[in-house]
Amino acid sequence: MKLHNSITDVPGIRVGHAHDEEALTGCTVILCEKGAFGGVDQRGGAPGTRQTDALYPMHLVQQVHAIVLAGGSAFGLDSASGVVRYLEERGVGFDVRVARVPIVPAAILFDLGLGSANRRPDAAMGYQACLNASRHPPAEGNAGAGMGATVGKILGISQAMKSGIGCASLAIGNSIVVGAIAAVNAFGDIIDPRNGQIVAGARTPQTGGQSAEAGEYFADTLQVMKSILDSQQLNFGRRGNTVIGVVATNARLNKEQANKVAQMAHDGLARAVRPAHTMVDGDTIFALSTGNKKADVNIIGAYAAEAFAQAIVRAVFAAQPIAGLPAASSII
Repeated sequence: MKLHNSITDVPGIRVGHAHDEEALTGCTVILCEKGAFGGVDQRGGAPGTRQTDALYPMHLVQQVHAIVLAGGSAFGLDSASGVVRYLEERGVGFDVRVARVPIVPAAILFDLGLGSANRRPDAAMGYQACLNASRHPPAEGNAGAGMGATVGKILGISQAMKSGIGCASLAIGNSIVVGAIAAVNAFGDIIDPRNGQIVAGARTPQTGGQSAEAGEYFADTLQVMKSILDSQQLNFGRRGNTVIGVVATNARLNKEQANKVAQMAHDGLARAVRPAHTMVDGDTIFALSTGNKKADVNIIGAYAAEAFAQAIVRAVFAAQPIAGLPAASSII
C-alpha cells in the first residue's frame, strides 16, 4: 500500500483549502460526500464549534458529509455555510424528504491578531474550499485554516512562532489506513515526540528569533508558567489559541467507536503540544470512518493518536516565516 503521508490516503476523503494571504486567515474542508460515521472530542477550555452535538451517539443523524476547520474565531464558522450550499447543490445530505440537509460540523481557531481582524473566512471562502478539494495531498504549512496559525504565545505574539496545517497517515496491515490533518494554533510549545525536544514555541527575548544556539532559543512555556503566580495575568493576556483537526480511517466504526477514536487521538495532541488542553485553548478533534474494513477500535485509536502527533509536527515544519514571525523551517 503506497501512502503519501496525507489524510487523503483514506478512501472517500477529499481536502480543499481557501485562504486570504493578505488577511492571513483561511479555511480547510474535509469532504466525505458519500457519508462517514463521525465522532468528536473537545478538550480545550475555549472552543468554537458548530453542530458537534450531532456527532454524539444518542443523536439521530448517523453520518456527516464534511468537516470544516477555519480561522477567524467565531466569525469563521460562517465558512461552513458555504460548504452546506456546495453539498446541497450536489444532492448530498441527510434525507428529510422535502430536502437533503448536509451535516457539516466545524471548529475554528483564533487568528484575528496576526493579519486583518476585519477579514475572516465566510461562506464564499468555504464554497471555494470545496471547489478546490481534491484526493491529492493538500498543501501544508501556510494554507487553509493554518494560514494565520501561530504557536508559543505565553510571552505574547511577538515572541511566538509561525505554525500552520499538517497531515500524516499510517497503514495498518495491507488494507487499513488512518490519516490525520491538524491546524496548529497552540498556546504551548510543539514537541517532537521522537526525542522530546521543542521544535517550535515561545522564544526567549534574548534570541529574538535571530539564532538557535543550544537550548537558548526557546523559553519553554512550562518553565515560564512556573514563574507566573497570577493566573489571571495568563488568562487575560494570552487567549486565542487552539489545535483543531480530523482523524479518518477506512476501518468500520460506528458513532460510539468514532467518538472513542477522537478521544484517543487527543493522546497524540498531548504528546506533541506542551501544555495541551488549557483554558486558553479550544482543542477539538473530529473522527471519521469512511469504510468497512474490520479492525479493533483500540488499534485504530492508537494509530489515530500517532498520526495526529505527526500531523502537528509536520504543520510547524511546513510553515514559512510571515508577519515578522520565524518558523521552525527558518531556524533549523
